[in-house]
Amino acid sequence: MRILVAAIFGGIVMFLWGGVAHMVLGLGNPGIHQPVHEDAVISTLHEGLGSQPGVYILPSFDPNKWNDQAARAAYAQKSMASPYAWVVYLPQGEDMTNMSRQLPRQWASDTLAALALAFLMGLAAFGFAKRMGIAVVAALFAWLSVLVPYWNWYRFPGALTWAALAEQLIGWLLAGAVMAWWLGRRERKTA
Repeated sequence: MRILVAAIFGGIVMFLWGGVAHMVLGLGNPGIHQPVHEDAVISTLHEGLGSQPGVYILPSFDPNKWNDQAARAAYAQKSMASPYAWVVYLPQGEDMTNMSRQLPRQWASDTLAALALAFLMGLAAFGFAKRMGIAVVAALFAWLSVLVPYWNWYRFPGALTWAALAEQLIGWLLAGAVMAWWLGRRERKTA
């Protein structure tokens, strides 16, 4: 039960920190820019991408043609001469100001991540400092395994990638401190 309570505390702290990080500090915005001619781009999306929602990488290459040297050479030439885009496409549109679905999902995601971290922190009678070390390592693990590959393979902006590191490290240090304190309470009482 103490791990579940620690996870709930950690999820709340991480959720609140995420709000501060994005809405006050702007850590979710580095490297994201406004298009010069947004309406022109939007008007061509249906024609160019069709009706299938998903992620599109432009210029595109069919992975089934990887062994076709001529197709790969043509793609290499095209990709060096063309702009690059990683597009998350929703052809039906969505009210981006209505966060009534995203906010509960974010809290659930933060709380489940906190549950995994609380489980690790609670495996043994670690002291506060070791539990904080676990929180730092977990934040670095998440960043290195998710954001750095997106920067590397999908060309996410470096500024966005570094801001995500700051968001994760600070957030999990704050949530980790609350969780480490909660998990250590019982051990101090029995000692």
